[in-house]
Amino acid sequence: MIVTILSQTVESLHAQNQPSPPRVTIELPGGKAAAIPKGPYKPTWESIKENYSTPEWFLDGKFGIFIHYGVYTVAAHASEWYPRHMYSNPEVQRWHTEHFGGTVDKIGYKDLIPLFKMEQFNAQEWADLFEASGAKYVVPTAEHHDGFAMYDSKLTKWDSKDMGPKIDFIGELSKAVRKKGLKFGVSNHRMEHWDFMYPKLGTKTDLFDPAYADFYGPPQPEPVRKPAVGGEEVIEDQIYAPQSQAFLEEWLARCQELVDKYKPDMFWFDNGVNSRSLDAVKLRFAAYYYNRAAQWKKPVSISTKSDAYLSGSIRDFERQGRAPKELTDYVWQVDDPIGDKFGYVEGMKLSNSAIIIRRLIENVSRNGNLMLNISPKSDGTIPQEQKEILLGVGSWLKINGDGIYGTRAWKKYGEGVIRFTSKNKNLYAICLKWSSEPIFIASLPIIEGKVRKISLLGFPNELEFEQNEQGLKIILPKEKITENPFTLKIEGINL
Repeated sequence: MIVTILSQTVESLHAQNQPSPPRVTIELPGGKAAAIPKGPYKPTWESIKENYSTPEWFLDGKFGIFIHYGVYTVAAHASEWYPRHMYSNPEVQRWHTEHFGGTVDKIGYKDLIPLFKMEQFNAQEWADLFEASGAKYVVPTAEHHDGFAMYDSKLTKWDSKDMGPKIDFIGELSKAVRKKGLKFGVSNHRMEHWDFMYPKLGTKTDLFDPAYADFYGPPQPEPVRKPAVGGEEVIEDQIYAPQSQAFLEEWLARCQELVDKYKPDMFWFDNGVNSRSLDAVKLRFAAYYYNRAAQWKKPVSISTKSDAYLSGSIRDFERQGRAPKELTDYVWQVDDPIGDKFGYVEGMKLSNSAIIIRRLIENVSRNGNLMLNISPKSDGTIPQEQKEILLGVGSWLKINGDGIYGTRAWKKYGEGVIRFTSKNKNLYAICLKWSSEPIFIASLPIIEGKVRKISLLGFPNELEFEQNEQGLKIILPKEKITENPFTLKIEGINL
C-alpha cells in the first residue's frame, strides 16, 4: 500500500504566498510500520516503567562521545542548521550563492550531497581515538534534521550508502567502535525534518520541486517562534502543522530499521519528540526497541530531553549550562559540544581539555554523565585540535579514572572545591585545584565513618591525615604534582 502525504491544502499555502506542495509518497507494507514484537513491553507508560531499568554500562561509563556529522559539513558555515538557514536567512543565502555559484533555487541542499565525499574517513582511526579519550560509549547522528540518512537504508535512496560518499557510515563506525569494547548508539532527529526546511516567504527555492519531494518532504508554513534564549536556536517552541499519520508511520519505520540493522545500545532523540501529542508513536517505538533488546538479551536505553518520555528514558540536557546544579535522584547526561557549534564550521571556537574534565567531574558527582560532541569535517577527518582535546581528557582519565568509572554519587555532591564519588565502599574526593595547605573535609568527621587509608591516584605513597569530630585533614605532598584536578581515594569503615 502506498500512503500519500499532503501536509496542507494548496489553498492555504497559496494564501501564505508559498508554492503548491508536491504529493509525497511513502511505501510501507500495509501503510504502517512493523508490529511490536512479542515481549514484556507494551506501548503504555505503565508497562515501560514496570519493565525498564537504566543499563549498568551507562551508570558505569560516565563519559561518551556524541558526533554531529552529515552533508551540512560541506558548507561548514553557520551551523549544523545550514540546510535551514540557507533557505530562510538572507545573509546565509548570499554566502551560499557566493560559495556554490548559484542561488538556492538552482543549487539547493540536495546539490551538496555529491560534494560530501568522506574520502579520508577511517573508522578504525576514529575508534582508536575514542578509546584513547577514555570514552565508554559513542553516539553518532544516524539522521539529522536535514533528512539525509547516514546509513544504508532500504526506506530511502537519500542515504550515505547510495549517494555522496557511498559509505554505510553507521555500519562501519559501529563495527570499529564495538571492536574496542565500547558501547554504540545512534541519534535520530528525523521528527524535526517534518518542518525543518522551509523558505522565507517569497524566496524561490528547489524545496517544492516534485522531483525531490521524497527528500525534502512536505512543505510547511513558517512557524511562529518565541525569542531564542541566550542566542541559541530553539525548535521546541514552534507552532506548526501537526505531523500527518503517514509521516509518523514512516518515522517509526526508519527508527525500527536502525534498531534491527545496528542493534544500538542507546537510541537518542532530539527535541522533536517532546510533544505529548506524539506519545502513541513514541510508545510504539519504545515497546519495539525494548522487546527487540530483550530478544538480544542486551541492556539498552532511549535517551531524550525534557519529559519527552515519562518513563523508560535517560534524561538528556543539551549543553552544560542546562545541567542540574544539585545532586539528583535520577540519572542523566549532558550532550555538550567541543566547540561553539555541534556540526563542523570553519573557524569554530573550541573548548579545552581542562574545561571538559571539569564538566565531567561536576556531572558525575551529581549523578550524571557527559556526552561530548565532536565535529568532523566533510572529508571524514577529525580536526587535529579536537583530537588533542580528546587525548588530553584521556590522559587525565588514565590517572583519575578510578574515581569516575563505575562510581555512584555520594550523599552530597561536593564541599568547596571538592567533588565526591563513591565505589566499593570507598569514597573519592576529586579536588578541583591544588592546595599548598592541608585539605580539610568537614563532611567527614569521625562520627560519619572511620578513615583507614588515603591515597592520591597516580602518586606512589599513602598520605598523612588526621580525623576528629570536626572533620578530616589531609596532608598533600609538598611539591605540586599537577595543574589538573586530582583524586583522593579515601578508604575506611561506613564511609
